[in-house]
This record gives sequence, C-alpha cells and structure tokens, in this order.
Amino acid sequence: MVFEGSSAAISHTGKVRSNNQDSGYAGANLFVVADGMGGHAGGDVASSIAIHRLENLDHAYPSTMDAQASLQAAATTAAGDMIRAVKDRPELAGLGTTLDAIIMVDDYAVIGHIGDSRIYLYRDETLTQITTDHTFVQRLVDSGRITPEEARYHPRRSVLMRVLSDMDADPELDMFVMPTLPGDRWLLCSDGLSGVVDEAHMLKSLRLGMAPGRTADGLLKFALDGGAPDNVTIVIVDVGGQHPVVSGTPTIVGAAANPQGVVVPAARPARPSWLHPVRQAANEPTHFEPAADYLEELIEEDHRRAVRRRWAWIAGFVIVIALIAAALAGAYAWTQTRYYVGSRSDTVVIYQGIQQDLGPISLSHVYQDTGIEVSDLPAFVQSQVHQTMGASSLQDARGIVERLRASIPTGKTP
Repeated sequence: MVFEGSSAAISHTGKVRSNNQDSGYAGANLFVVADGMGGHAGGDVASSIAIHRLENLDHAYPSTMDAQASLQAAATTAAGDMIRAVKDRPELAGLGTTLDAIIMVDDYAVIGHIGDSRIYLYRDETLTQITTDHTFVQRLVDSGRITPEEARYHPRRSVLMRVLSDMDADPELDMFVMPTLPGDRWLLCSDGLSGVVDEAHMLKSLRLGMAPGRTADGLLKFALDGGAPDNVTIVIVDVGGQHPVVSGTPTIVGAAANPQGVVVPAARPARPSWLHPVRQAANEPTHFEPAADYLEELIEEDHRRAVRRRWAWIAGFVIVIALIAAALAGAYAWTQTRYYVGSRSDTVVIYQGIQQDLGPISLSHVYQDTGIEVSDLPAFVQSQVHQTMGASSLQDARGIVERLRASIPTGKTP
C-alpha cells in the first residue's frame, strides 16, 4: 500500500562549511538522511551514493520483512559502490556516510540506522529520539561516564564507531519496525541540526502543527541562529495529516541533488602567513570509523585530558591568588608611606598609613605619641586634630606637630 501522508526535505550548507556533504530524500514510501564524511569531495560522493542506491526502494512492499531485507541489501550495495569509487579515485579513500532511512509499509515504519544522524518521533505532544548514536560519546553515556548534556559539548562527540563507508563491505545497520498512528510526525536529521538545536526547541517547532515544509524551515532557522557549524539536513514525514499526499514527485536535496558524475572541485588552498596560518577545519572530515581497540585508547586519553585540565585549573587558581596577594601587598606597602596627625587617648599622635579601613583590617597605626595634650590646644585647633590632619610625608607630619606645639597658650607648653 502506498503511504498516505505528507513530507518535506531541506538541506543547507550552514554558516561555516564551504560545501554541502549532506543528502536527503523524501518520496512516496521512502525517506532518508545521509551525512557524508571524507574531506571536501569525499563526503559529497558518499552521501550521494547512499541516496541514489536507496531511491530504488521507494515503492510499496508486501511486508515489513521484505522492506528490511531490501534496506539492508541496498546499504550493503552502497558500501560496495563506495569501495569501487575509491579504487577509481584513490583520493576519496576514507569516505563514508551516516544513514537514516524509513520505509513506510502499511501502518508500520521500517527503520534502518547507522552513524549519528537521528530519527525522532513526535506523538501526543511528546518528542522521542528513536535511534541511538553510534558514537564514542554515546558509549560514554551508556556506560555512565558522562551525562547526555556533557555529551553535547564533548570534544570527541563526532567520532563515529559505526558508519557506511569504503572500509566495511558488510555494514551493520540497526534495523527495527515501529507501528505508526495517524497524526505521527517523524523527523530525520543530520547532526547539523541535533548537535546545535536541543530537543526543547525542536519540540517548539513541531508542536506548532504547520505543514512539513514550514516546520523544516523553522528548524533550519534554529540551527542557523545557533551558528550552524555543520551542514543541516532535515526530512519531516507526517502520517495522515490535514493535507495527505498519496503520491508525488520525490524530493532530493543536498549533494545528491547534483548531477551524478560531476566532480566538485576542491577548495582553493588558503595562503599561509604568520598572522593567519592555514585553517580549513570546515572542510575536514568530522567523522571517522576507528579501529576496534580505539575506544579504550580514547577513554584513556579522555582521562588524561581531564587530569591535565584539573591541574591547569588548580595552577591557574594558584596564580590568580598569588597575583591578588601581590597586588594587596603592594597596595598595603604604599599606604605605609602615608602619614597623618590625629588624637588618641587625649594626646596628639602621628599615624603611619591612611585613615580608611579595609573591613576589619586597619590600614594605619600609631607611629609616634607626641605627648601633647589635646586639651591644651586652642579650641579650634582641637577640632582639627580630632578630624585628623593629613601630611605628605613623615617630615611634614612632624612639622604639623611643631606648629601645634607652638599654638599652645603660654604657661601650658609641655
């Protein structure tokens, strides 16, 4: 039976990369997202091969088992196509792609998944991630080493443990079948969306109930507003809906939309200089398939990075404390070059320091008790002494004291 519903596919280069290595497909029964990897041209080729190999599956199936078998066979054939492509063009060695596909069979969704592109299901106002990322950080999450939130910002979040590539002629896809209901909304996307836009913002767009095309535009805007450091590909599939489309022309987006056989030229090398060294991170592969023992090596390296980061924080904290202490010591030393004249216990004294206090810490102390009784001074002079009299130096302070002594009326001079 031909699927009844509506769908939309959209793909964008993003704000950092110079070319689009993603591909997407939305047809009558088949819906696919592929996120290519392998350098400037390799990712384009890999995702295009996957889409063009799978597009032949876009038809009705007698059973979900037939659809699963066809999907696995197409993925295996695509891997073979990549191996042959590398033999013809050795510069493409290491190319590969993620793959997320849904084949609608009656009231069921046959799902195939490999890599870190994702499939979500929006049902009853709830968004659920259906697929599990085949990534290094997902294994860390599964083992309880890090939280899902920490995984979003982990430096190795793009390291794939499984991928459709020229290095494995028999790729292992996660295959499963799920029942669908009228009103369901399926979201297939590359990590250009899921790595930038959190589920709360995805849910915000999906629950608006707009047509698939407008919903995809809204999600893309969220990714672009978030910086879009990677290509963004989105396929939305509505089951039933207000305007179901029984059949229509398939939509192909991204690299697979380019004519087959067209070689995308490599980016022009940047001119290095001591001010601006060559950096083409945007054109470098963001994923690769590691060797079997690479996971444990990465875990050990991650532990070493954490230890180094902890010691760096401690060293930085110690340096900051030392700088603050040095600044405070310098400031206190400066205050001890200041003097003023005041009173204490009814006598005139010379203070060393400044009159202000730093909380409970006094920034001055008695330098010399002159022995002059404040009560022996004229009334207007007594007021000045009680309010303190500033001095530019110790010599100046002693000069003030001598003037005070001279102001005492005859017969009271001490």
